[in-house]
Amino acid sequence: MPEPYELTVSEAAAQIRQGTLSPVTLCQSLLDRIDRFDGDIHAWVTIDREEVLETARRREAEVERGDPLGPLHGVPVGLKDIFNTDGMLTAAGSRIYSEFVPDYDATSVARIRRAGGIILGKAVTTEFATSDPSPTRNPWNVEHTPGGSSSGLSSHPGRRMVARRHPVPNRPRLHPAAPPVTTVSWA
Repeated sequence: MPEPYELTVSEAAAQIRQGTLSPVTLCQSLLDRIDRFDGDIHAWVTIDREEVLETARRREAEVERGDPLGPLHGVPVGLKDIFNTDGMLTAAGSRIYSEFVPDYDATSVARIRRAGGIILGKAVTTEFATSDPSPTRNPWNVEHTPGGSSSGLSSHPGRRMVARRHPVPNRPRLHPAAPPVTTVSWA
């Protein structure tokens, strides 16, 4: 049986719906991975652990009542730090917005929440998602950067700090760390 942090988005969502995986257990597993690896990789800008675990407890209670919200119910999602997220720092990789906390969700974030997703946190991006390099390190070799504005999100699957769209190998490859984690199979 795989560890919760090893599951893909589809596997985690199915197990949560079936009641064989707790959203709290999944979130805690990913938070533990973040604690273990992010000090070297610098892939995360903002994580509100208390809010993540509180939302996971609510999602778990909803499943127990037979009232899941949607296809992402109980699945933690990492967001690029350019998407406004109600009550969460959204700096867009810029000192100009280093203290900006929006009071509304971007449409994509609102849809993730309506689908039952849990906002795990904000991933590092280059300034306004246009510059390079970011402070994020490549998960296979911390002497290198994964490059690009999605460097934080591309490093997460390499160390299994978010649920992934597809399985990720346990060894380095010659191409990017992983496929994008922002798309989900609703099958």
